[in-house]
Amino acid sequence: MTKKIIIIGGGPAGYTAAIYASRAGLNPLLLAGYQPGGQLTTTTLVENYPGYPQGILGPHMMEQFREQALNFGTEIKQSTVTQVDFKKTPYLITTDRLDTFLAQTVIIATGSQPKWLGIPSETRLKGRGVSSCAVCDGFFFKDKDVAVVGGGDSAAEEALYLAKICRKVYLLIRRDAMRASVIMQKRVMSRKNITILWNTETQEILGREVVEAVQVVNNQSKVVNQISIQGFFLAIGHTPNTSLFKETLALDQLGYIQTKPDSTQTNIPGIFAAGDVQDFRYRQAITAAGTGCMAALEAERFLHAEHAA
Repeated sequence: MTKKIIIIGGGPAGYTAAIYASRAGLNPLLLAGYQPGGQLTTTTLVENYPGYPQGILGPHMMEQFREQALNFGTEIKQSTVTQVDFKKTPYLITTDRLDTFLAQTVIIATGSQPKWLGIPSETRLKGRGVSSCAVCDGFFFKDKDVAVVGGGDSAAEEALYLAKICRKVYLLIRRDAMRASVIMQKRVMSRKNITILWNTETQEILGREVVEAVQVVNNQSKVVNQISIQGFFLAIGHTPNTSLFKETLALDQLGYIQTKPDSTQTNIPGIFAAGDVQDFRYRQAITAAGTGCMAALEAERFLHAEHAA
């Protein structure tokens, strides 16, 4: 049996698309993948999503998204897609359980993953002072000292955002120059509470229950120092979960799915992309949900147009 809509990915974009598609009577199938709920399942308190005045734990929020999708009739399977065939319609999708599904339209909402340094303390203290999103978690470090790792525009943006909230921001750059644009460099260097540490690499994040300090080494002098901080933010990039689609969909130079302007439509008719898998700029739950809504509405219009033809 061919499904009208199959949604790949179970984060804010995927669940929102499912809610809209279900309410439109399209009976969507959502393949939630290996991490249902996406990055929010690894987040503690979410305070910047409208409707939760006291904040809400990320996993609980995603469970509510899931329940809402189920209540409107979405079929959800905890399966990971391992292969797609977008060469002809209906589109063929295969999962890790060797199930195969056919779809008239597909919404891709597989998200992205932040890049990490790969040190044990980073994993142990994730959510306890270690974060990959200043906009998400910066408020918890108001009037405290924090460190940001990275030398590109993203790191500069994170540092500038945190500088408005925090007492002091250390920007740890492993080279002797920033990769950020000239204007962003000027902004960072003009902020009095941002201290740039050049040629600096993180050896370990220190703290038993929460972040207390970071141990760094100057990769030229080899001098090791400890800096007292309460928050440690990584801004060394994200990796979009698009390896499955690189042979069929148009991707940008960073690997994100390219969509048409003001649309979630990809280069293949009937294939739509929503959330962080196509958004390298904002990467917020609210913007992901917004594009999930867009994708469902566009898929519905596509199906009506196909039926009318």
